[in-house]
Amino acid sequence: MSGDGPTARFGPASDAVAEALDRAQASDVARRIWAADLSLWTQNPLVQNQIAESLGWLRVAEAMRAGVDDLTSWSAEIAEQVDDVVLLGMGGSSLAPEVMAAVIPQAEGSPRLTVLDTTDPAAVRRVESRLNLDRSLFIVASKSGGTLETATLAEYFWSRYAAAADSPGRHFVAITDPGTSLAALAQDHAYARVFLNPPDIGGRYSALSFFGLVPAALAGIDLAPLLDRAIAAGQTSAANPSVNTNPPVTVGVALGALARAGRDKLTLVPSASLRPVGAWVEQLVAESTGKEGQGIVPVDGEPLGDPGVYDDDRVFIELALAGDPDDGRAARLDALAGAGHPVITLPLDDAHDLGAHFLTWELATAVAGSLLDINPFDQPSVAESKDNTDRVLGQITASGAPFDMPAGPSDNGVLAAGSQAPDLTAALTGWLTSVRPGDYISIQAYLDRSPAHDADLRAIQALLRDTLHRAVTLGYGPRFLHSTGQLHKGGPDTGVFLQITADHQADVEVPGRGYSFGTLIDAQAIGDFESLAARERRRLRLHLNDSSTDLNSVATALRTALQNINVA
Repeated sequence: MSGDGPTARFGPASDAVAEALDRAQASDVARRIWAADLSLWTQNPLVQNQIAESLGWLRVAEAMRAGVDDLTSWSAEIAEQVDDVVLLGMGGSSLAPEVMAAVIPQAEGSPRLTVLDTTDPAAVRRVESRLNLDRSLFIVASKSGGTLETATLAEYFWSRYAAAADSPGRHFVAITDPGTSLAALAQDHAYARVFLNPPDIGGRYSALSFFGLVPAALAGIDLAPLLDRAIAAGQTSAANPSVNTNPPVTVGVALGALARAGRDKLTLVPSASLRPVGAWVEQLVAESTGKEGQGIVPVDGEPLGDPGVYDDDRVFIELALAGDPDDGRAARLDALAGAGHPVITLPLDDAHDLGAHFLTWELATAVAGSLLDINPFDQPSVAESKDNTDRVLGQITASGAPFDMPAGPSDNGVLAAGSQAPDLTAALTGWLTSVRPGDYISIQAYLDRSPAHDADLRAIQALLRDTLHRAVTLGYGPRFLHSTGQLHKGGPDTGVFLQITADHQADVEVPGRGYSFGTLIDAQAIGDFESLAARERRRLRLHLNDSSTDLNSVATALRTALQNINVA
């Protein structure tokens, strides 16, 4: 790949990628994906039927383009009535619009878009405290219509309007599939508008559907150029049967081939303006490929280091927006390529190229899935943690008593819950010694996604990466359950998990449910930890008395524990 489009340096993996490209060309992959040839992924008729109902994303941009004028004029009317738009959604229902609002310039005077995709009570309180409810609009977004986090958040904010003299429904908009419980609820509650999304589009492939575009329009983003770029990119790809000169297909084949060759840690290197894009790519790749004991592990937010801190399981993809400062990124990527690491660059000329960028990643991920012999459109392991959460919540509401925290060693406000080690450092040392070559470490923080927490957790991420030379991912619960959670349970047994939970300094009740948001997020942490335990994944749970201070204690104990082990 070269010229004005993507560029790639595959180094020692060049032969493996070239062979995969030749096989893909012989198999006519570029033509078959646009023809929706189901045999590209499986010969199983039942799975083919499932995939046939999941390919609407291929041409959804054209369908959405026809309705842009209506969506734009409606959004302009709303903008005169509200100051804040709050999106209540999880995973594919929230990540794309969050990215668009952060990357693409918005019209002057547009409402502020806030994405609330957590059940952490501190985050719920913080968002509410910033709102003038009389001039706020809530988007309730759920493909299935029954997403627990979205439903409880919608119930909470609906209760804030329940005593109002006028109809509370005018403060709510729904985005869902036809026939869902949310569609019925929105009609019963007289929501201001209900957008029924094409049902043949999975959540993580829905960026260019109503799920991505409605919040973006309300935030004052010009949808026409965004969709026009996506349509043009799709038409160019669909008209080109050559795998080698069809960038989305080339990238997908390369990612699949590199993963098969052991380069399965996809490390994202965005330029400054594109940093929010990583979370969307992470969800798309992890949930699509992490199944049947396989998976590409996306690494988002990890600081770019020198070649010596990486093992030979990496591929680096630079997301480069023209005009963004270099900040030394080019020299570091040159050094990584010189050390034999594959480096791919995906350029964007301006922010509206994000539409084409979304489609490029969707195509590449679908193609990579075909090389890995998996169905990239299902998520078979996601329901398990949800079921565990429901069971834990049922036990709590039935008994009327909170769950007990497992005993374990404690030090400086940090409890190693359930550990049999004599102290916290020993618990961390035992956990660290389970890390093997080829593994990745997953930090799972059931905490408020605040700037302070993020800075502390990113420092821990860098500490582990630099010392162990392993890929380290960071996700906030329950957000990551709708993103990398599928990979953690359905992917290869190469994950080593550090779950971090905390006491809630002030809780918030969920109306009519018999439990609080604090209880809900704790139940979600327990449910996911039980899923990891059922698969005998290597794991450790740390519980903090005070998340605002005790993350420092975690970092201190980790430094001591790292001195106790021999790094492979």
